Amino acid sequence: MKLWLIGAYGIVATTAMAGAKAIENGIADRTGLVTALDHFKKLDAIVPFNFEFGGHEIRMLPNAFVALQEHWIQNKHFDFEVLNAVRADLEKVVAKKGTALNCGSGIRELGKIDTLEDEELSLKEIVDRITRDLKEFADDETVVVNVASTEPVPKLSERYHGSVEGFEEMIDSNAKEFATASMLYAYSALKLKLPYANFTPSVGSSIPALKQLAKENNVPHAGNDGKTGETLIKTTLAPMFAYRNLKVVGWMSYNILGDYDGKVLSARDNRESKIISKDKVLEKALGYSPFSITQIEFFPSLVDNKTAFDFIHFKGFLGKLMKFYFIWDAIDAIVASPLILDIARLLLFAKKNGVSGVVKELAFFFKSPMDCDVVNTYEQFVMLKNWFSQLAKA
Repeated sequence: MKLWLIGAYGIVATTAMAGAKAIENGIADRTGLVTALDHFKKLDAIVPFNFEFGGHEIRMLPNAFVALQEHWIQNKHFDFEVLNAVRADLEKVVAKKGTALNCGSGIRELGKIDTLEDEELSLKEIVDRITRDLKEFADDETVVVNVASTEPVPKLSERYHGSVEGFEEMIDSNAKEFATASMLYAYSALKLKLPYANFTPSVGSSIPALKQLAKENNVPHAGNDGKTGETLIKTTLAPMFAYRNLKVVGWMSYNILGDYDGKVLSARDNRESKIISKDKVLEKALGYSPFSITQIEFFPSLVDNKTAFDFIHFKGFLGKLMKFYFIWDAIDAIVASPLILDIARLLLFAKKNGVSGVVKELAFFFKSPMDCDVVNTYEQFVMLKNWFSQLAKA
């Protein structure tokens, strides 16, 4: 299959590429891939594990290997022999210039960037360029996944975001203040009938206009915000308290991270989108809203090592207050990148089975799953497993 990545030179995208090629070349196993579980063993016959990569980027480096080498020097997040073995494959991946329209002040932390809007293009011209790049790359086996930096909360408008016609009016009238990069990428993908996933907290395809477009074009899409670390633990632990009828009265989450993700999220406007996404899950998992604190701080020396300190205050029998603490400490790209490959293959599987619109059964992979209030990790996995089983039998 072909996989087009928005943010193609980021550490998650390039690690996903390296991992895929390492597996294809027989130098790595499939640990970390959900689709490698026995529940999904029929997938290989329908969507073989074989990838060709492309993408959009705003840091215009020579190729994906140069980008990955930069990340690897800082993180050493897998064995050097893997880096060396995938060099030729990743040197073939040369990203196209993308857009960072209304992506917030945090984007400046990425260093030298080069965007389509820097060329003073109109919205229509930006969309035309994105669409042209996708058309040149894509075939019937192509999926688009957004792994770019988090955007600020957008300026939403019923006029422009409530229908396909309104969205296209926004493009034609060059109403740039109402558009974001993730929306434009999602629109271009769905317009070309390419399955799309939003692995970021950005708005992506979640607005009514793009949900309508996906249904009209019979194309599956999913999102938002990949569930890879601390929130994965939250949505696994919170149900435990609910099942045992223990009242959570407070939950404090303190996250520190470095690398480009940390730099972008150090900007208040970009960070707000991420905190909203992380905070929503507690109320949905517990059925009520405990007092909560969620903080995200940039800690340069951690690079891609994300660390979260969580404190949970809960009430038990006879009203006794008790405490639970945990620390999540993981390499973000290592826990995130296999999910990119899983989601892409499952979306192509969905397309081959005639699924269109929001694939809510992929909620297992997201913090803020579209059109799905189920955030309980266990329930989400059962939903995913049953959905796949039913379609695989069809």
